[in-house]
Amino acid sequence: MRPRGLVVAIDGPSGAGKSTAGRALARRLGYAFIDTGAMYRALAWKAIEAGADVDSEAEVAELARSMAFEFVGESGVRLDGVDVTDRIRTREVSVAASRVSRHPAVRRALVERQRELGRAGGVVLDGRDIGTAVFPDAELKFFVDADPRRRAARRHAELKARGVEADLEAIERDTVERDRADRTRADSPLVRAPDAVLLDTTALAPEQVVERMEVEASARRASLTT
Repeated sequence: MRPRGLVVAIDGPSGAGKSTAGRALARRLGYAFIDTGAMYRALAWKAIEAGADVDSEAEVAELARSMAFEFVGESGVRLDGVDVTDRIRTREVSVAASRVSRHPAVRRALVERQRELGRAGGVVLDGRDIGTAVFPDAELKFFVDADPRRRAARRHAELKARGVEADLEAIERDTVERDRADRTRADSPLVRAPDAVLLDTTALAPEQVVERMEVEASARRASLTT
């Protein structure tokens, strides 16, 4: 067991419910929650604001190394001293985040930050390569998935709740394209770790997902302390 507890890795495609479940699980366990996807979104937003070419590895990697990023409270995100919590959740930023995350130099820069945040344990991290690249030695791993249409509907509802106009069909197309990009990129593609617990959330309520995760976490903690 690490000094502060388990490292819990939650991987899966966009809109599968990783962040919702991860945040709730961290609260129940008394752990910190690290939304690694928000780091890539923040970087994408920074690149857009700076007028950088999101397809240029050198330009985006430089921004990644220089950005001052921090989590605020349970779900807030501050970048270079600016609250960007809502600004990084637009469709434009989502598409750009997929493009910047393909660059190996960018991933190396952000993965190192993620490891620093979670090395002592007592953390729940969600993303696409947590259990395979960031913390392949995580004590507990989940792979959360759901039908693309269902995932698109969740994203659509999330945006509407934030007062952002969005087209469901366009979101579904983006979701499918993001899946393809994430699963086929050369560096740290989205794959299920062999030892990850698979959770299909298509027909599950968020509370059910969290309950299943908590059962697994409790069992793992007990096995490591006996």
